[in-house]
Amino acid sequence: MNPITVSFQVLPGGLPDKKTTYNAVDAAIAVVVQSGLRYMVNPMETTLEGEYDQVMAVIKAAQQAVLAAGASTVFTSIKIDNDPAGSTIDEKIGKYSR
Repeated sequence: MNPITVSFQVLPGGLPDKKTTYNAVDAAIAVVVQSGLRYMVNPMETTLEGEYDQVMAVIKAAQQAVLAAGASTVFTSIKIDNDPAGSTIDEKIGKYSR
């Protein structure tokens, strides 16, 4: 199966301060890092590359990590590029890499 690219953002809710919120986001990013999928962390979202079911499983686990880190809710925004021919991070931004 050809890869897709997905950008997502998890927004923890119900946390008392910015530090605690960042810790919850760090827990989500740790899930991404441990997934073994290609990824890019950006200031406002994370982009993943992989097979559809793999990517969605990582996003689900990232949401669960945010809740386990103390958030009472998590809002997740997801953007999917599901091209049957495949979709990669490099094709989108490779020309900008240094």
